[in-house]
Amino acid sequence: MAIKILIVDDVTETRENIKRLLYFEKDMMIIGEAADGEAAVRQTDKLSPDVILMDINMPGMDGIAATEQISLKCPKSAIIIMSVQGEQEYLKKAMVAGAREYMVKPFSTDELVDTIRKVYDFEQKRRVQLSEPSIVRELQRDPQVVAIFSTKGGVGRTTIATNLAVSLAEETRQRVVIIDLDLQFGDVAVLLNVVPKRTITELIQDINQMDPELMESYLITHPTGVKVLPCPTRPEYAELITGAHVEKILGILKQSYDYIIIDTPPLFHETTLTALDLCHQILLIVSLDLPTIKNVKLGLEVLDSLHLKGKVKLVLNRSSSDIGIKVEDMEESLGLKVVSHIPSDGRTVISSVNKGNPFVTASPNTRITESIRELAHMIMQGEAKSQPEPRAEVKKGLFGKLFK
Repeated sequence: MAIKILIVDDVTETRENIKRLLYFEKDMMIIGEAADGEAAVRQTDKLSPDVILMDINMPGMDGIAATEQISLKCPKSAIIIMSVQGEQEYLKKAMVAGAREYMVKPFSTDELVDTIRKVYDFEQKRRVQLSEPSIVRELQRDPQVVAIFSTKGGVGRTTIATNLAVSLAEETRQRVVIIDLDLQFGDVAVLLNVVPKRTITELIQDINQMDPELMESYLITHPTGVKVLPCPTRPEYAELITGAHVEKILGILKQSYDYIIIDTPPLFHETTLTALDLCHQILLIVSLDLPTIKNVKLGLEVLDSLHLKGKVKLVLNRSSSDIGIKVEDMEESLGLKVVSHIPSDGRTVISSVNKGNPFVTASPNTRITESIRELAHMIMQGEAKSQPEPRAEVKKGLFGKLFK
């Protein structure tokens, strides 16, 4: 079945150029075009396209406003934003509005075709995952893919990710692998005290020949049995890894591993979005300070626009009752209940980090270790469910003003 495409751009020449670029693609079909946002909304409602190529700057209703309306009314139509602006601000606005991808003009035929296919494939997989009964997934014994994510740095993502991976290996006696997807400045190898000989950079050079057996040669074995796929050794190598690479890596690891833990960077990069799209659960890490809560709130809006909020489980790190911000106020602001409280224990954590020895093994009798074990059990049993909280009366003061 051909991918049904709607082209939206106020410049006739641009629409014609796109049609020429896609003319020889047998698996794609242009079913309509529009010159402004209002026409795009009408055409989408009438034609139900699989993919919409949407320009940002148009007279009347622009591409962002049109994307917001279409995402709400016709969520099955995946939107790819096109723009001559490549700034991060435009990218953020596009994702918040509900776009699945962002392309900077001018682009080549290969770039356009690959992006359309990738977005369409992801959308098909998402629909299957959302519609497939949980009992069927259980019978298929689908391995759990868990992403550790936050939109704020310094909240303890990697510490939680590494200790959760070790705890899962100890509690389940099953195969666990952790992927360091913080491709520029990842610390998984450091926190686990392993020395990478080969990383994800070398792995992608063999990606076309990759199978479970070859994959094993790129993984490092931690003394606890957890396997590690390290991040690149140099920050500039990060740009070599794409979302397609991440998809292929996850597909191969799922053939051999029961739990796949992904440590992500605090930003919405293509590789991060791919991981979030393909994982089963997103552990969103938050702490009780205003900058983190503000960033997490914005991140939740983006995840909601991408139809990923249903996977999110809120984890409070460095939980303490004497900080000043109440957990209940934070939950009310974010619209999610905290499913796991990781207590503040600086002495245990810092000692663990500096020695490269996970505290779940180095300090097994501490409260912080027990909280990680409880989180691991929730992952194992599928009990880590968060429910939206009803809006209450807006609180007064700085916290209330910031999030009302």
